[in-house]
Amino acid sequence: MRYHAASSGEATTFYSDKGGAGRRKIQRLIAHGIRGLCAPWSNSGGMTGIVWIVLFSLLLEDCTRPAVHEPVTLTLLEEWTTKTFNEGRQRELQQFTRETGIRVKLLPSPESAREKLALWHELLGTGASGPDVYGIDVIWTRILNEYFIDLKPYFANEISLQFPAITATYTVGNKLVAMAYRADIGLLFYRTDLLQQYGYREPPRTWDELEVMAARIQAGERAKGKKQFWGFVWEGGAAEALTCNALEWQASEGGGQIIENDKTISVNNPHAIRAWQRAARWVGSISPPTVAGYVEADALNVWVAGAAFMRNWPTAYVDSQAAGSPIRNKFDITLLPGGREGRVGTLGGAGLAVSRFSAHPREAIELVRYLSRRDVQMKRSRVLSVPPTLPELYDLPEVLEPHPGFALLNQAFRTGMVSRPSNVTGTKYPDVSDAYIHAVHAVLTGEKGAPEAAAALESELVRITGFRKGPPPGEQHSPE
Repeated sequence: MRYHAASSGEATTFYSDKGGAGRRKIQRLIAHGIRGLCAPWSNSGGMTGIVWIVLFSLLLEDCTRPAVHEPVTLTLLEEWTTKTFNEGRQRELQQFTRETGIRVKLLPSPESAREKLALWHELLGTGASGPDVYGIDVIWTRILNEYFIDLKPYFANEISLQFPAITATYTVGNKLVAMAYRADIGLLFYRTDLLQQYGYREPPRTWDELEVMAARIQAGERAKGKKQFWGFVWEGGAAEALTCNALEWQASEGGGQIIENDKTISVNNPHAIRAWQRAARWVGSISPPTVAGYVEADALNVWVAGAAFMRNWPTAYVDSQAAGSPIRNKFDITLLPGGREGRVGTLGGAGLAVSRFSAHPREAIELVRYLSRRDVQMKRSRVLSVPPTLPELYDLPEVLEPHPGFALLNQAFRTGMVSRPSNVTGTKYPDVSDAYIHAVHAVLTGEKGAPEAAAALESELVRITGFRKGPPPGEQHSPE
């Protein structure tokens, strides 16, 4: 007998399926996968390979279900893709099995956020009984909401211990779609040794200060013969990371959140335009000419090879501090520089959701409980530089000793972050983000001027969402 989770109002009920529907769903998944999954990515052998691995893993899992008295095996589709983090996750899952007797099979996933979301949506849309647990990006909550059970009845005590703003991003109405297990926010990495050499007592607090410091340090290092040394590296490629970077630039200057919580399209404003123009000036000056093609890994590689500053996520700390890294013990992290509205970082991170089609919902819930548990988060923070989702952990020496910069994050996750407009746009967010990415990228590459790009983006967002135009919050008159 199998148990499927079905959402019913506030509560979740489990009903049995005696007719082998799970196997039929998997078979339909395989057939549909041949037609639907391989075609869109026919030019990407890696993506096709991952799809087939996932599909056949699920098929084999369904065909070899253990007898009732044998241990349950869950399948987890994770959003992490790097070797370091997969190894860390496997250690966590092994400990979970030792504690509960429940086995977990970790499935592979593609690297890009776009391909991940497409795969998640495709698998969930079939109604297949696996995967049981999905790792979901903070911006996917409303896109995938219908496929997951409500976790609120099972985590009533735990919810109150999380950062409220983070919990809110995984909530739709009164439903908790996913339980946050790792937090993320854009940060500034800086070379402590170089700041000291060039007479700076602290990292830059504003974008203007960053420009000055980056240019001076870059010139000084190149004068020493380091011709490929750069002042500032960041993620300018036409991908979701650019949405995060550009949102930080404009929000810190009062340029709003692209689309506000009241469904006002605010992106076409002078503050956002000036922020984009400033970033375009960085390209080829304090940032490499190729920065408009960088994703996180590219920025990290250049930073380790030789750069004064980098915008990235906290987990970049692991590779920066790795044994053999030329900048080991020569850097630190701080909040991103700010502008007229202060310092903000884009909220990232991930939560864990239980498929409403899972054959093992109770065990799946236990896996979510374990991976979001206090002690597991604390160890993950120490080993992998992953910021916890529990405010209380930021006061503990076990968390702060390996990462003193994490002391800043406690307040940042309360008042120093900006969220992408995924909750207000729901299933339309991918189209909204694509339009924003293309507009900003056109400015960075010189294809369009910032005023032209912002006006065209505004019209495109009206078409996509049907929302009205308006100024960002607090801008009812022309800025100074």
